[in-house]
Amino acid sequence: MVSDPRVFFAAERTLLAWVRSGMAVMALGFVVAKFGLFLSLLSASSHASHVLHPNNGLSNIFGITLVIIGVAITLGAQLNHHFYVKTLPPEDVPALTISWLASLLTVSIAAVGILLAFYLFIA
Repeated sequence: MVSDPRVFFAAERTLLAWVRSGMAVMALGFVVAKFGLFLSLLSASSHASHVLHPNNGLSNIFGITLVIIGVAITLGAQLNHHFYVKTLPPEDVPALTISWLASLLTVSIAAVGILLAFYLFIA
């Protein structure tokens, strides 16, 4: 059978696209959580406090939820990639592949996301 490493590299690109999407959701969660703080500060500095009544707690909950969803997307993508690569025939996996590198990337990003969710929770 002829080796075709393009299948493996397509799986790697798909994993990286999902990791990028997970990171975008985590970043959106951070922005949502901090936007409530911004509105609180804006309301406190404004003389028209009756115009803005921000709810900092609700935006913080939504932001933390989005960060956790981003972590789940990242870890789910890693799990899917792992199962898919195991189904490939050995000749389709390039010989010089560092197999644990994708796992290290996704677990590191997920760990940063968990730390970010914890930071948003205590802040």
